[in-house]
Amino acid sequence: MDPHQRFCHNERCCWAYGRAGEDHIVIHSQKEQRYRCKRCGQTFSATKGTALYRAHKPHALLVTVVTLLAYGCPPQAIVAAFGLDERTIHRWQKESGNQCQRLHEHLVQAGGVLLAQVQADELRVRVVGGVMWLASALSVTSRLWLGGVLRIRRDRTLIRALLEGVRACGTFETLLLYTDGLTAYPKQALKVLREPLRSGKRGRPRLLLPDGVMVAQAIKRYARRRVTGVLRRIVRGTEEAVRVRLISTQGNEGAVINTAYIERFQATLRSRLAPLVRRTRAAARQRATLEAGMWLVGTVYNFCCWHRSVRLRCSSPEERRWVERTPAQAEGLADHRWSVHELLAFSVPPAPPKRRGRRPRWLLEAASAA
Repeated sequence: MDPHQRFCHNERCCWAYGRAGEDHIVIHSQKEQRYRCKRCGQTFSATKGTALYRAHKPHALLVTVVTLLAYGCPPQAIVAAFGLDERTIHRWQKESGNQCQRLHEHLVQAGGVLLAQVQADELRVRVVGGVMWLASALSVTSRLWLGGVLRIRRDRTLIRALLEGVRACGTFETLLLYTDGLTAYPKQALKVLREPLRSGKRGRPRLLLPDGVMVAQAIKRYARRRVTGVLRRIVRGTEEAVRVRLISTQGNEGAVINTAYIERFQATLRSRLAPLVRRTRAAARQRATLEAGMWLVGTVYNFCCWHRSVRLRCSSPEERRWVERTPAQAEGLADHRWSVHELLAFSVPPAPPKRRGRRPRWLLEAASAA
């Protein structure tokens, strides 16, 4: 138990709620795995705020079931193998998906990702009684999944929500955005990626697009449900600048405008999430089930899976030939490959509330010591 990385979960705890590393959390019971806040005096469990909180089954069993769900095992097979109730499995999947979404917003959407080349695409998902659309984005440099959005219609609302999530991931002054032929992508990109121009004058500042932002599209031509050709169009930027960015991000002299990387990730989604499989009998009934499965598969892909294209060659001949890395390691968001247990047991600190007034002395001393 490490109390230095813990925070108080009491929303009424003044100046200590959601703050970690300030020596106000101590161990209350080693046997019961509980902590205590010295400011408000309340105790809380070590699994508070995680997917393992108040789990009535052993944690090892829960982690095993979630691992099987993240790699595409059908819930009916888990029911037959472990003798669990199907409602328990769906509840664990939903709680794990919510945990992965909080972790994604805390680490990936914290603004530390270098957005050099991003590809975006959509998936058509069959649900009971209709069709839904799942839009995803991927950073080509590190193969990091930047998030997804699920909507009923494939319109500008879906694309705008996706691009707003991409913008929150990091700096986009040198962004090259690749999309398919949907007309909503370039229109919404030129709106979402604008920044205010501060001039020091009164009034609302002008919103301008950074000079390094480039947008390109790969428009596929079909005939009898077969691709007959691809029209590559540059919406913003020059052909030479796009070619230089392609070579620097992909490391290939013959790189062309395409959406191959995000389509490969979508194939991973289809193989690991049963409702996304074409002509499946396991269509989802609720939107929350799809969203939980999407966040679970995407976060496990980022933090728990080796990716062959981002591995590094060792310089010393005595060592092993390659150093395996996950997309999160390639982007600098993690220093090792996470296990599924680490993913589910990670306590995401909430955003501290905005408080008015002067900070207390103990908080100033703890902040200066840290």
